[in-house]
Amino acid sequence: MKFVLWGTYCADALERRSPYRDEHLAGLQRQKEEGVLLTLGPTVDASHVFGLYEADDLETVENLVKGDIYWRQGIWTAVEVYPWIQAF
Repeated sequence: MKFVLWGTYCADALERRSPYRDEHLAGLQRQKEEGVLLTLGPTVDASHVFGLYEADDLETVENLVKGDIYWRQGIWTAVEVYPWIQAF
């Protein structure tokens, strides 16, 4: 199944993420190599995060997102994950 993630960043995300960025990117790289993460990144103004995942179930994706250092440190302030149908 495919899933779409949409979330928000804290107001000072560019500054606050610095000490956690390497861990965050390493985790995303592992997810990408495992085939569960298709893409993820911020909007140009760094106010929102968007991602696409492919996994067996919603719980798997939610656990990955909630385990990310950006979530644990409050860089991401809200995240929502929805099952998604890729039409094209």
